[in-house]
Amino acid sequence: MERVSEATAAREATDADASGAVEAAGHFRIYLGAAAGVGKTYAMLSEGRRRRDRGTDVVIGFVECHGRERTEEMIGDLEVVPRKKVEYRGSVLEEMDLDAVLARHPKVALIDELAHTNVPGSGKNENAGRTCWRSSRPASTSSPP
Repeated sequence: MERVSEATAAREATDADASGAVEAAGHFRIYLGAAAGVGKTYAMLSEGRRRRDRGTDVVIGFVECHGRERTEEMIGDLEVVPRKKVEYRGSVLEEMDLDAVLARHPKVALIDELAHTNVPGSGKNENAGRTCWRSSRPASTSSPP
């Protein structure tokens, strides 16, 4: 009969308890391009559509088409989480509604324009400067100060 030390037994018991308590981390895919207009957003939307067509739960958290018709067409019938409107210095800005995306809990969330400064007062991590999950864009034709 094999003997197991108390330390080994305790470690195995802890590992067994913790195995169901920790969720697996998500995956993060970044589309890089050397310039604007080279197809990063289009490629991301294409991949989102491919996954959705294969049965994956996909939503658009935030996409900026920059007036490109083919990119707008790629959104098609993909579910889009509505943007949050935030007033800042007399302008109304639209941001990704992170709380709505998290509440929706999709398997895949497509998020464009990752590197943007948060609007002050917009919520989580507003003092963090650039983030990888928030975007802000003017909701009207007036430019923010």
